Amino acid sequence: MKLTKGKLIAAGVICGALVITYVAGGGYAVKDSTPLSATNSVTDSAVAAVSSQEDFLTATGGAVVENPKDSEAKDGSGKSSADGQEKGTMTAAQKVALAQSMGSDASSAGVKKGSSDYSQSKGMSLDPETGKDKYLTEPVPEGKPVPVEPQNTVISDKKLTCTLSVRCDTILDNISALDPEKVELVPTSGAILATATVTFYEGESVFNVLQREMKKNKIHMEFVNTPLYNSAYIEGINNLYEFDCGELSGWMYKVNDWFPNYGCSRYQLKQGDVIEWVYTCDLGRDVGGYYSTGG
Repeated sequence: MKLTKGKLIAAGVICGALVITYVAGGGYAVKDSTPLSATNSVTDSAVAAVSSQEDFLTATGGAVVENPKDSEAKDGSGKSSADGQEKGTMTAAQKVALAQSMGSDASSAGVKKGSSDYSQSKGMSLDPETGKDKYLTEPVPEGKPVPVEPQNTVISDKKLTCTLSVRCDTILDNISALDPEKVELVPTSGAILATATVTFYEGESVFNVLQREMKKNKIHMEFVNTPLYNSAYIEGINNLYEFDCGELSGWMYKVNDWFPNYGCSRYQLKQGDVIEWVYTCDLGRDVGGYYSTGG
């Protein structure tokens, strides 16, 4: 068969497209192409609630199930979920209403409301009218670290260590609710990344570590940048996204058994911290991170 010059060019274009598709979908993605700053900071979405996104972030204990309207996020199939109705999901406001009506007003055991006096004593600036900081974050509980803004952080070359794990055990308990096309993505052990000791640099955040380790281990991760909340929001890990296992599902993080009420880019790590990323199918209740807005 004779190959004309036109056919050769067409074949080259097709091969190039396939390579691009493989790279883009094979392990690492970011919705916002804005370059990271010198401090590797990016910005986070929690979820817009009835009057503000922070209400839903609080309701989920920092679960960061975003308001699709803010980031025009797309699900794993590439469909926009901007109206909150793609894939049968609810709007953020509907989620908040549901969260407030679920069972009692009690938060998960160990999940406490913040202290304004304590937070301000640690340098957190709160609006006297809203009781929140300029990124709509409520005070943290006594004894917990206040958020540190990534743009104000200097990352040194001093190496420290922490532990990191990524798990989706709750999906195994709710496998019938999972998108059938995603079942094969769920490890039988529930561990996407088993607990491991990893290196980070002084000044880095939870997001910095997750981003680097997912890339290092060739595990898919997708996030969006939303400046309003000054942190990164994790949409999906290992191609398992929010809403894949029900309307109240998504990724949450905790450090030293605490679910922070602010985004992962604003949590500055210390030596020996234990970071756990967990998938919730029930607004945090099933992983101990539910924060009742009425409690």
